[in-house]
Amino acid sequence: QVQLVESGGGLVQAGGSLRLSCAASGRSFSASPMGWFRQAPGKEREFVAAITRNGGSTHYGNSVTGRFTISRDNAKNTVYLQMNSLKPEDTAVYYCAATIKHFFSTDRDYYATNEYDYWGQGTQVTVSS
Repeated sequence: QVQLVESGGGLVQAGGSLRLSCAASGRSFSASPMGWFRQAPGKEREFVAAITRNGGSTHYGNSVTGRFTISRDNAKNTVYLQMNSLKPEDTAVYYCAATIKHFFSTDRDYYATNEYDYWGQGTQVTVSS
């Protein structure tokens, strides 16, 4: 059974930092892109960041570029999201996502929720002002 388990969420003041982790089990995703999405109450799920299978290329949503960094450790089957300079508008449930594909055909595919096959249960991030 494939599982993605996020951790590292919590309550932080504006300007602070958090590091999220997503540990995969049940199959290796070392040959597949992985991503992070988030969903705030009353809003659609939003793309945050994605990383190619070897970590050589990354993609970021406009609202987090320059503040968030995605990375991965294929030996640990784990992907990370380092979040700096957090803002109240970053408050959301953060989800890890993985695909069985080895790569995406276009950059646009990284941003699409329907391109990912597995999802974690989410971890809450709350940023106070």
